Amino acid sequence: MTDKPMLILIADPYRSGTNGDPQALAANLTRLEAAAWPVFAAGHLPVIGEWIALPVLSSAGARPTDPLADEVLYPTAERLLARCDAVLRLPGESAGADGDVATARRRGLPVYHDVAEIPRRLAKETR
Repeated sequence: MTDKPMLILIADPYRSGTNGDPQALAANLTRLEAAAWPVFAAGHLPVIGEWIALPVLSSAGARPTDPLADEVLYPTAERLLARCDAVLRLPGESAGADGDVATARRRGLPVYHDVAEIPRRLAKETR
């Protein structure tokens, strides 16, 4: 248990195995987002790199399948990890998610592989 909310990066395949198919990308993002509520319910703040990177790409006139994506998606996760307290690595092959785990470990951040491993937060917010 912890008394401080953690900012937890949820890492999972996003582009891996999709061949750029928009429906497959959307399905992967939905799977990432499905982990957000359990992290929040445990008293923490979930974050997904694509929540930040995709609007950045869009504002540059690019899509996740464009060459610019590598210059935005991976650096976004790297920058987020400078602020995050932990990583939740969901199953699935992904070089990007594996890179997030490696970065987190280099920085001494905990890496969880299941929401049940994340310490629940003791304190509740007050209004």
